[in-house]
Amino acid sequence: QPPSFGFLFDVDGVLVRGSQAVPAARLAFQRLADGAGRLRVPVVFLTNAGNCLRAAKARELSQALGLQVSPEQVILSHSPLRLFSQFHQKCMLVAGQGPVEENAQNLGFKHVVTIEALRKAYPLLDMVDQSRRPKELPPPTTGFPTIEGVVLFGEPVRWETSLQLIIDVLLSNGNPGAELQDIPYPHLPVLACNMDLLWMAEAKMPSRFGHGTFLLCLENIYKKVTGRDLKYEALIGKPSTVTYRYAEYLVKEQAEKRGWKSPIQRLYAVGDNPMSDVYGANLYNNYLKSAQQNQVQAGLKRSPQAASEDHLDLRKNCNSSVESCESILVCTGVYRHNADVPSKTKEERATETVFHGHRDFCFDPSLVEASYIVQDVNDAVQLAFEKENWS
Repeated sequence: QPPSFGFLFDVDGVLVRGSQAVPAARLAFQRLADGAGRLRVPVVFLTNAGNCLRAAKARELSQALGLQVSPEQVILSHSPLRLFSQFHQKCMLVAGQGPVEENAQNLGFKHVVTIEALRKAYPLLDMVDQSRRPKELPPPTTGFPTIEGVVLFGEPVRWETSLQLIIDVLLSNGNPGAELQDIPYPHLPVLACNMDLLWMAEAKMPSRFGHGTFLLCLENIYKKVTGRDLKYEALIGKPSTVTYRYAEYLVKEQAEKRGWKSPIQRLYAVGDNPMSDVYGANLYNNYLKSAQQNQVQAGLKRSPQAASEDHLDLRKNCNSSVESCESILVCTGVYRHNADVPSKTKEERATETVFHGHRDFCFDPSLVEASYIVQDVNDAVQLAFEKENWS
């Protein structure tokens, strides 16, 4: 009986905590695999991590789960950028940390400039850290390419440098060495990956700044300087609809490679974070149920990622057999479910309704309510199997 469903698994807090596998994860994948160690159901690993290579994340997962995970099963926050081929031949400024240059090249970008290369070419731009200011006036820069767009992979290390240089590029239309005339608007295309405001680390204070915090700074500086809104060509990573659309495409690709003839009709998205995993799965479920798929209205104030999908060729490559995307929330990561907790005060409930999502996504309380809450990923797999009458 070929499967008519697939899984989208978050990684941190669901399958691993730090470098250690969650004990239930190995049990879950023993349930998912056949005697030869091959998965009996299509699976995609969907994470907002982006400071590594896809192949490296696949190796980590293979070791943690005890079975072979291929890079084609892994979606990092930036993975859907390989679909944005109209930017692959342009000269793009890339920001973040880790192997950003290699990531960009692996995604198809042919001409990339890093923040560090831009800083070295125009040393007079980076002036916050007095120890890095040039001691003598440098000669004029010649031969440096005009930048045609910006790709934000993730939070950088030196925020002040990246914020300054990205703003410089946008205000100068890609020529930060030129004397500024009129401020161009619309500005150069900006593609951003990973909108998480905060993330869970080992610290007792769980609120570590994520890339969403960096984007918040960039947006507000740009508006303060120009009086206009910074606009994105695309916002990628959970809870972006484009990311889930790409995940659906990879699920179907796996099914085709295995020769499974039944159309994939249902997806089960397993995560630990209501604001990204549950929100994204529910938003995509609304998208699937929308009468007109090219005009996504569910939960969005405006939808740069919906506009972007028009040129991604996903629709013709991925026929719309999927009918639903169910969200399953586990209690091994960010989310903690405790029935014994006393009733919350009005002030505590008000604090919980603060929306940590991105500016371009409006808050709808129903989008952070999971279809199901279970203890761990093994229970999530068992629940899906029961719903599917699958043994």
